[in-house]
Amino acid sequence: MMRARYLVAPLLAACAVSGCVNPSARIASSLEGYGFQPAQSQCVGDRLEANLSIGQLQQLGRAARAAREGDTTPGRLTASDFVRVAGQVKDPKVAVEVARAAAGCGILTEIPAAL
Repeated sequence: MMRARYLVAPLLAACAVSGCVNPSARIASSLEGYGFQPAQSQCVGDRLEANLSIGQLQQLGRAARAAREGDTTPGRLTASDFVRVAGQVKDPKVAVEVARAAAGCGILTEIPAAL
């Protein structure tokens, strides 16, 4: 779970600062930086942009930053890590949409038990 913070925090921090001119592209770029395939990353970005509000994306970013505190070993991010961080957001739609996007785009084969 701690590794997931390295994916979501930069992605959503950039979104918050820029006003999310193109959230899908920013999400995709961040996912690619963590080893996901470009087509899958773009797919997840497109789905999250379409199904989550800017406020929900910001909540996801805050959850990622909170998970980041104290972790000194970033490691490689997995799709399950990404979904677990989304599960920490109080708005249940965020976790559902992240899991749906990850599964629908072929980067997640199992839904973590935390959901």
